[in-house]
Amino acid sequence: MVAEDERALRRSPQPPDLLRLHEAVATLFATQGDWRRAYQHLRSALAIARDGSLRDALTSSFNRRYLDERLYGPFADRQVTRPPLAIALVDLDRFKRVNDTYGHLVGDRVLRRVADLLQDELPPDGFCARYGGEEFVLWLPGVDAGHAVRIVDAARRRVARHPWSELQPGLHVTISAGLAHEGPGALTPPERQLRSADSLLYAAKRAGRNKVAYQDAQSMRLITHSE
Repeated sequence: MVAEDERALRRSPQPPDLLRLHEAVATLFATQGDWRRAYQHLRSALAIARDGSLRDALTSSFNRRYLDERLYGPFADRQVTRPPLAIALVDLDRFKRVNDTYGHLVGDRVLRRVADLLQDELPPDGFCARYGGEEFVLWLPGVDAGHAVRIVDAARRRVARHPWSELQPGLHVTISAGLAHEGPGALTPPERQLRSADSLLYAAKRAGRNKVAYQDAQSMRLITHSE
């Protein structure tokens, strides 16, 4: 059931008119005494409304509310049975400069494009959520540490190589990321993983930006990965 709900939510948000259509049809069937069909349409309306409440209005990625459900809700209580999980905190480099130079409308378009690029090539049941401002979280379940690094660094390269000048001449956008990985059965709560990813993100920033920072499981060294 959880997997089915997750796959449904990963789809793009439904148009608001569809919500009103289901509500109107449900009302019509109810006035005719066809409660079964009315109930079906009300369920569809509820699913659309819930999906919209968990999406970021600007980027259509998941929002902070959905992320908090995964961090603190029943999904997080996996204990020993929890599968491998990687969490990456991603930040746009010098995004204030983009807004100051090109304006907030261009900045909004950059955020939407970056969100699209981050959502490419995610593992099954993985997702991207806007954490706030110019920060995003990548939730990557069921992958080992090496695979997680490849996923996040591929996203970094997609952003760096995107033809941003087509959006605005002279525009160039990069991201930095901190990646925290836990193996199967780990007892580290996801919210603590996110804090670790935050610390690693700052390390990537200090190392020069446009990098992915993660912790090597064997040597416990901080490694930065860049072009």
